Amino acid sequence: MARHRALRRGLGAMAMATAVTAGTVTSAAAAGGHGEHGSHGSHSATRATMAQLLRDETLPGTIAGVREDGGNWSAAVGVADGATGRPRSPQERFRIGSLTKTFTATVVLQLKAEGRLGLDDPVERWLPGVVQGNGNDGSAITVRHLLGHTSGLFSYDEDPLMIQRLASPDFLKHRYDTYRPEDLVRTAVSHPPLFAPGTSRSYSNTNFVLAGMIIAKVTGHPYGQEIEQRILRPLGLRATSLPGTAAGLPRPHAVGYSTLFGGSATPVETTELNPSWGGAAGEMISTTADLNRFYSALMQGRLLPQAEMDEMVPAAGGPGLGIGSVKLSCGVTAWGHTGGIHGSSTVALTTRDGRHTASFNTNADWATGERKLAEAEFCG
Repeated sequence: MARHRALRRGLGAMAMATAVTAGTVTSAAAAGGHGEHGSHGSHSATRATMAQLLRDETLPGTIAGVREDGGNWSAAVGVADGATGRPRSPQERFRIGSLTKTFTATVVLQLKAEGRLGLDDPVERWLPGVVQGNGNDGSAITVRHLLGHTSGLFSYDEDPLMIQRLASPDFLKHRYDTYRPEDLVRTAVSHPPLFAPGTSRSYSNTNFVLAGMIIAKVTGHPYGQEIEQRILRPLGLRATSLPGTAAGLPRPHAVGYSTLFGGSATPVETTELNPSWGGAAGEMISTTADLNRFYSALMQGRLLPQAEMDEMVPAAGGPGLGIGSVKLSCGVTAWGHTGGIHGSSTVALTTRDGRHTASFNTNADWATGERKLAEAEFCG
């Protein structure tokens, strides 16, 4: 995985790269714990791991939310603002990056259940002429290939100009730029494919930008509107939003710190940004409580019929459609996604029955401890 990849690559990101020592947040990480709520189970291993990761990785702060057998627990360690020492709060909203992909995939599978599209429909059927050139062929790539990252399409954020704008100090000059989905795809297809569709797997944000475009073509509405109507409103996810091109974060929120994915030796503040460069692959904002409600409801069949759940979550485990799995040391298989975007690292995981769900957010994008948090919560 390249160091500059901003939108985390599913659960494979649990083994991401080295932490960066950051002077501006060293004192913040030393601030320790500030709050714990709920009494369902001890979660002592989770709480200890959160505090340890702050010290080991020189992080500002981490929040956690757990939903287990009807009980809720939350905790916060470290600070939301390194300058003032304001503590983190479990109620904060944050950017979820690639967890957006699970929401997008759910809408696509709902449309499949309604008979409005097929997973084996070629992209060319819905977006004629959009995926063409340099060996790219939309008639050979299916909707299934997009959702499973088996299309072979180059990820637009790997383009040298995009790397310069997203993963170097130039980001601070471009943080408010607007990117149209069509332009992101055009950047992707200016590069040859990585492999023939369906012959391998490589995580590409281009896949889910195209999935969002297909949702719009099938329904006549922007993908964000469909996510709101089909998922957010029915589940009462009032703290979850699709900001589009809006740069601000709803309150309460933490300050986001970024090393620009290896492009800066010390962290910079990146709280405000235009997330349109992530789009249907990574623009959303949420809370730990809302994420737990979403992933639990998804696994419990409240959003998709059984046939579509079987497509999304393969019985044998491994990569799903818009979701992934990780086998933990105690034998538990957890399903979910990771998400990284400037100033924010998030992971949400759930058991297959949806009875035990946990979400974590760190207000820094160099956090690498997702696997340790999962082991502590589900095996601790």
